[in-house]
Amino acid sequence: MKRINIGTPEFTWDDSDPEGFRAGMARLGGLLGAKETGISVYELPPGQSICPYHYECGEEEWLLVLSGNPSLRSPGGEERLAPWDVACFPRGPEGAHAVRNDTAETARVLMFSTVVTPTATVYPDSDKVGVWTGDKETDVVVRRSSRVGYYDGET
Repeated sequence: MKRINIGTPEFTWDDSDPEGFRAGMARLGGLLGAKETGISVYELPPGQSICPYHYECGEEEWLLVLSGNPSLRSPGGEERLAPWDVACFPRGPEGAHAVRNDTAETARVLMFSTVVTPTATVYPDSDKVGVWTGDKETDVVVRRSSRVGYYDGET
């Protein structure tokens, strides 16, 4: 059996992440060989977010605060969370969420979810949709305003 201690994860940082979205990430599901569920630990420095406000079309997500007091934005508003708080984000608009650290201390959160491929993610603030096929060459993020008709380009 594989195991990882979530108290001492090895975080990776993506240098291409823009300011405001620079969180360390430890994707544990893949490291442990999970196929149907995902689990990640995020380290949120002050002023940083995990990702933009979004909701999943195919996956249910959960959040567990490990340390610090991150802020959670949801359709019901914003609230400050405390260690050991848990939240569930169901599929669809009612599960929209964003997690950011508005405090002066680093926060850590654990997120776990079902893993569904293909799936889609909707970003209401920027009017984008991401389609995740399992093939990075086919995956796409587009603005909803760029939509075309079903038969557009067909002969």
